[in-house]
Amino acid sequence: MNIDPLQTGLALCVGISLAAACGFRIFVPLLVMALGVRLCDLNIDPALNWVGSDIAITCLSVATVAEILAYYIPFVDNALDTIAGPAALVAGAFITGGMLGDLPEWLQWSTGIVAGAGVAGTVQLGTTAVRAASTGSSAGLGNPIVSTIENILSAIGSILAVFLPLLAAAGTVLLIFLTFFSLRKIRALIRKRKEAHA
Repeated sequence: MNIDPLQTGLALCVGISLAAACGFRIFVPLLVMALGVRLCDLNIDPALNWVGSDIAITCLSVATVAEILAYYIPFVDNALDTIAGPAALVAGAFITGGMLGDLPEWLQWSTGIVAGAGVAGTVQLGTTAVRAASTGSSAGLGNPIVSTIENILSAIGSILAVFLPLLAAAGTVLLIFLTFFSLRKIRALIRKRKEAHA
C-alpha cells in the first residue's frame, strides 16, 4: 500500500477538525462531510462514498435542522447533551477514520477511535460543562446564546476543515486547550461555592 505522508496528514487534519465540530453538534459536520464528498470530491474511504448520496444528504439535512432547533428548547438542550456525548464519540471516530482510507484498516479505525473520538469527546465535555454552568447561573435563560455560539462554531469549524484543513487543525488544538482551561475554571468555581456554603 502506497501512503503519501502529506496527503495522510491533511486527511488527518480534516478528520480531527470535523470530529472537534461534532463536539458542538453531531450532524452539522456529518452533513458538511457529505456535501464535501458530493460537491468537492472530498477524498474519503471508497467504502463510505454512500455518504454523498441523495438519501444520505437528505437524512443528514433533516437531522441537522432538528438537532439545531432542539437545542433552543429549554431543558431539552440539557437532555440532548446526555445523548450527544456517546453520539459525538461515534461520529468523531467515523469521520476521522473515514478520512484515512489510504491507511491499513487497523490503523485507519484505531486512529479514528483514539484521535477522532478523543477530540469529539473532549469538546463535547466542554460544551456540556458550559451549558450546565449557564443553566445554573441563568436558570436556562442564557442557554439559547450558548446554543447559537455552538451552532456557529460547528458550522465554521466544519467548513474550515474541508477547505482550510491546516487552519482548522490549528483551531482545534486551540479549542482543546481552551476546553481544558475552561473545565479547570468551572471546577474551581464549583469548589469555591461549595466551600462558601459549608
